[in-house]
Amino acid sequence: MKKYLLFISLIVMVMLAACSSDEEGASGDEETTIKYAYWDKNQEDMLKDLVEEFNKDNPTIEITLELTPYDQYFTKLDAAASGGGLPDVFWMNGPNFVKYASNDMLESIDESISEDDLDTSPYPDGLLGLYQYEDKTYALPKDYDTIGLWYNKELFDEAGLDYPDESWDWEDLVSAAESLTNPEDETYGIAAFIQDSQATYFNTILAADGYIISKDKTQSGFDDPNTIEGIQKYHDLIHKHEVSPTHVQMETTNATSMFESGKVAMMFQASYMIPQFKANEYTNENVDVAVLPTIKKRSNVIHGLGNVIASNSENKDGAWEFVKFLSSEKAATIQAEAGIIPAYEGTQQSWVEATPNFNLQAFLDMAEVSEPYPVSKDTSKWATIIQDNLAKAWAGQLTVEEASEIINKEMEEILASE
Repeated sequence: MKKYLLFISLIVMVMLAACSSDEEGASGDEETTIKYAYWDKNQEDMLKDLVEEFNKDNPTIEITLELTPYDQYFTKLDAAASGGGLPDVFWMNGPNFVKYASNDMLESIDESISEDDLDTSPYPDGLLGLYQYEDKTYALPKDYDTIGLWYNKELFDEAGLDYPDESWDWEDLVSAAESLTNPEDETYGIAAFIQDSQATYFNTILAADGYIISKDKTQSGFDDPNTIEGIQKYHDLIHKHEVSPTHVQMETTNATSMFESGKVAMMFQASYMIPQFKANEYTNENVDVAVLPTIKKRSNVIHGLGNVIASNSENKDGAWEFVKFLSSEKAATIQAEAGIIPAYEGTQQSWVEATPNFNLQAFLDMAEVSEPYPVSKDTSKWATIIQDNLAKAWAGQLTVEEASEIINKEMEEILASE
């Protein structure tokens, strides 16, 4: 009898084990929770749609969204990093990337890309390069911003001028700005503002074949004659050609406000201004955008967000699956329909078609001639030096050459200490 009961018990145990195995097979891998941090509440609904789409093929990976406003975002991340508690996946931008990568806070994804034979060719080279450090890749691009030449069609029509196009060089821009400037009614051909380096003088530096920081992030480019030339040409719009409001005027009333009120005919500005120009009744009806003019070449800064994985994440496999999806063609299409330029080539048409009154193709064309946003470990330190000294040049307190010499010296000292 005892032998019989033992035999029955063994059979029951085997059956229970089999049932357990069947249940695990039906549900896939064990449940995994991925914390995903971001800072833009305007993208929250879109991110929820992405999570829902991701879970169709990955039902056992739960994604927890963590929103933190941008002005608190990196402070919170820094605190989490010191305590070993970074989110599994989180948004990263160019100015902060090197600090995190160089301090081993981020997981390199090169091996995962190789193992999955993932094609990275659909992403702009300049954007991929933004999230590479010491020959390692740490992020797949999510979206991007490029720079265009916004112009007022009404003012061009009144002056009898052709609109800017891909044939324009710097001389064409200056000539048109001179025709569009009318001191009597304080209307200017262009606004040579410097409050946003990404949208303004960084691009004239690159178009003049200069550079802001060397590719190995060890040298300043502000002793390069081409860099100085690119800054000088932009500076001359105020101090030589007198086709732009002065620096003081643009500190009192910002250049964008002047453009939105029809007092400025042209301005360099990024694709991230599209929602604002769409919302403004005057600009929505009267402005458009073209590619930037050439100096020695056509170029511009590209910047965009990347999705990174924390090096101390306990769920790296699940995190990689999510990161891979977030930069996939399917996810890019969802972003495009939500009004965000996706990084994945070939999915931007929905974004272009969403605003037919603006030539948004110009921003996609500028992505083809883009260079990564300049960064190092302590970007903010030398970026402040650049801004402060160029402001003095714009105000007439220094020449461009003098400002560049100071910037180069102090920037080199910071880079040497990194």
